[in-house]
Formats: sequence, structure tokens, C-alpha cells
Amino acid sequence: MHTEERRHLLLARLKQAKQPLTGTKLARELRVSRQIIVGDISILRAEGTQIFATPRGYILPDAAETAMMATLVCRHDALGMEKELQAVVDNGGSILDVIVEHPVYGPIRGDLLIESRRDISRFLTKMKKCQANPLLVVTGGIHMHTVRVPDEETLSAIRHDLKDLGILVTDDEEQQSRK
Repeated sequence: MHTEERRHLLLARLKQAKQPLTGTKLARELRVSRQIIVGDISILRAEGTQIFATPRGYILPDAAETAMMATLVCRHDALGMEKELQAVVDNGGSILDVIVEHPVYGPIRGDLLIESRRDISRFLTKMKKCQANPLLVVTGGIHMHTVRVPDEETLSAIRHDLKDLGILVTDDEEQQSRK
């Protein structure tokens, strides 16, 4: 199978998927190494295809979805991460990514696609197993999340719970931290 044909099949497989697909699973299906899949994903992204790399695998965003997107600015230490994620999913939202503003490199973004407490558990287990620091260590706890919610009411409930937890950074706090 030629490279272009494989990438076409890879993209078709991702378009069919309702759940994230791991690089290992895709490699097995296409009879190549996982590293080849990683490279193909990089090239597809460079060509303009939006592909999320989540802790559960690769997935394309659902173009037909009519949900709202919002960016939340948050601040907490590593111990507050689980409470933050739970506040979003327990209210019906999905955490698509985490973004930190690095003082030298600019924005650094990591795909998450966390939609349930089970996803949170998997993510935190993987962080612990890999001994990985969360991106928020780069910025003293300040970071942003892109969240997907079905409606304004859900977004309002998420904001309320994050504010009660002392995690949501208000506009006033954000302006003060930039001075």
C-alpha cells in the first residue's frame, strides 16, 4: 500500500469512528508501525485536517455537533485538577484541551477530550504512571480550557461550580495578573 493510500484509509477510519482510536489499533488495522501512524497524523494535520490526540486515542471533531464552545481561565495547583475536571463533566460539559501561555514559546496546547469521570480517572492514572507534570506548572497554576457544552445553562453551571471551588479566574483577576 502506498503512503497516500494509507493516509486516505487512515482519515476514512477516523471519520467513521465514534470513539477515539489508539495509534496501536490503527497501526494494526493498516499493518504498519505505530510510529508510522504518528507520522501520518502529523502530515494530515499539516495539510489542515483537525485531529485531536487525546489520552484515549485519535479522533476527529464532530462537525455536525451544534454544541457551544467556551474558553475558561482557571487557576489551581496539581491537587485541584481532579475537582476542576469533575466540575465540568458533572455539569454536562466536555474538556477539549488545556492551554498555557509560556513566557518564551507562547501558547502551548494539549488535547484532552475528557467527557466523563471515567475519562478523568484514565487521564489522572496516565499522568501518575508517566510521572508527568501538568502544563499548569509552567504558569504557576494559570491555564485555560476549551470546553464544549450543549447550552448556555450548562456553561453557567460549570462557571458557578468552578467559582465556588476557587478555580475560575474572573475577568478582574485576569486583568490584575497581567499588570
